[in-house]
Amino acid sequence: MTTKRLRAVGDALKTLLPGEPQGNLARHLNTLAAMISGIVGSESSNLPSIAKKIPGAKPESRVKRFVRWLRNDAIESETFFLPFAKALLASLCHAPLVLAIDGSVVGRGCMTLMVGVVYRNRALPIAWIVAKRRKGHFPEQIHLELIAQVQQLVPEGARVVLLGDGEFDGVDLQALVNQWKWEYALRTSKSISLSWEGEEFRYDDVAAHVKPGELLGVPNALFTQRQYGPVLAITWWRRDCKEPIHLVTNMSSAEEACHFYSKRFKIETFFSDQKSRGFYLHKSHLSDPKRLSRLMIATCLAYFWIVYLGAYAMETGWNKIIVCVQGAFCESY
Repeated sequence: MTTKRLRAVGDALKTLLPGEPQGNLARHLNTLAAMISGIVGSESSNLPSIAKKIPGAKPESRVKRFVRWLRNDAIESETFFLPFAKALLASLCHAPLVLAIDGSVVGRGCMTLMVGVVYRNRALPIAWIVAKRRKGHFPEQIHLELIAQVQQLVPEGARVVLLGDGEFDGVDLQALVNQWKWEYALRTSKSISLSWEGEEFRYDDVAAHVKPGELLGVPNALFTQRQYGPVLAITWWRRDCKEPIHLVTNMSSAEEACHFYSKRFKIETFFSDQKSRGFYLHKSHLSDPKRLSRLMIATCLAYFWIVYLGAYAMETGWNKIIVCVQGAFCESY
């Protein structure tokens, strides 16, 4: 099984590269294929655990090989990940590309800022930045840099909807994606000031007029003291929430903006899959942002592989039978 998985992953990696990889590129791809296969087999991002799931040389030799790969400055996402992300977006752009942006802890003392595209009940990774920080928000300039990287991957003419929580309501970010004619629905704070027809107020003033199960939109509002806009300011009290949430959007329909925003949490599901429910990326001992970013090339491609297999199983009906680790057959969940 391990040999078949390794061969299948290696063949898949070559599909988006022109010609037959040669020299260093071939060696780097072989190492990446081994890491992906080992991550899937071990359900871990720990290098010794990954190495034990690869056939061939001794695990100690494989670990050294992986370490050299992670330290190699020639390993860049532009070569080894972004072509797959671009192909993924091209395959999904027949429908709106719903992009979610969020941050999470990875490795030792680092965080990643990630953009993922929503696919069914998951968000699939598109691009990320890793930085040395234990917690907190990334500065807006980093948001802009990451979003600009993603914009280069989006097929021309695709409808794009960007979702984010209260960290991502910056005026500069709104202006940038509006320039690209992207739509957005971003959470914001109840204390944010608004202006409408010369009258100034705050989101929590609007909340006083909203009951559970209701939403209220203020069209053509100007956002913050910088008077950015016009935007649609929304106060939405979901029945499953204890208090209203507040959104800012460039959409014309408050209902549509809320519908899209409800998909934002799916990027949190992705982080759970990468960490406590999957590859335990937060337990990696790596503390260098560049090396962690390279490790994420492997874990994110492994995630693509797992989601692909899941989607294939659903389409073929294989999901009705699950092969347990012990080799027994279990009933479908």
